[in-house]
Amino acid sequence: MICLGLEKVGEHFLVPKHEIVPEEKVEELLKKFGSNADQFPQLLKDDPAVEEIGGKKGDLIKITRTSLTAGTSIYYRVVV
Repeated sequence: MICLGLEKVGEHFLVPKHEIVPEEKVEELLKKFGSNADQFPQLLKDDPAVEEIGGKKGDLIKITRTSLTAGTSIYYRVVV
């Protein structure tokens, strides 16, 4: 893992918030987007942010990014 001088990768100001979507919410999101988990963009299981939150293969990850110009944007990725 790359050392950024922080205890956790998620504490760095350039790393957006990563959260594992609870199982009961996954089905709801899949219906909302009219897709299945295979159609979401992928995120590697050895990504430092995924490792930090305890993500495993098949988990759906919610990424919340903030920007001065765009406000808040939410992205979803599936761990492979």
